[in-house]
Amino acid sequence: MPEGRRVPLVLKLAYSAFLAVLVPFYWQAYGPTNFLYFCDVVLFLTLAALWAEAPLPAGMGAVGILMPQLLWVADFLCGLVGREITGMTDYMFKESIHPFARGLSLFHGWIPFLLLYLVFRLGYDRRSLLAWTTLAWALMLVCYFLMPAPPPRPESPDLPVNINYVYGPSDAKAQEWMHPLAWLGLLMVGLPLAFYLPTHFLLCWLAPLRKEEGGG
Repeated sequence: MPEGRRVPLVLKLAYSAFLAVLVPFYWQAYGPTNFLYFCDVVLFLTLAALWAEAPLPAGMGAVGILMPQLLWVADFLCGLVGREITGMTDYMFKESIHPFARGLSLFHGWIPFLLLYLVFRLGYDRRSLLAWTTLAWALMLVCYFLMPAPPPRPESPDLPVNINYVYGPSDAKAQEWMHPLAWLGLLMVGLPLAFYLPTHFLLCWLAPLRKEEGGG
């Protein structure tokens, strides 16, 4: 590896090639609003982290999706043997899903491990927690106030609704347990407390800090 390069060029090129396939396919199949999902936003943060070799976008992606995507991995592996944890990967086993789309969606399974590699390779930037939380809040507000609520429209069943679960845990209908704004507020407070903050503390403990902070 050339001096000063911390991420192999072949990894950068392979990941870029993957996005060059995924982005136009998803755009055509699901529309541009699909890229408002947290996991899809993280795809672009990862691209920036790879090419810029920048700790902040890598850390933001890890804080944002590491725990949910590891749960995705566990649910998918259980699904392969006919078990279920959360049902979040049920769509991967539907015959109606095109095999190519199913293959692309496997990025949910390997992206957390790529982010961990980048964080340990580049160092962890402690600003990642605040930066990702701010971005996630902005995305949730956009998805709640500007994007469609469930259920999917019969004339366009593949277009995303209830993006980032701002209307409840199901795309079939909005939750009815509480006022919609109360659910949104719960999500905006609960996700940082349940997922982002624990991941931040774990990475601060395990990963080297970025060089400017005295680590790496």
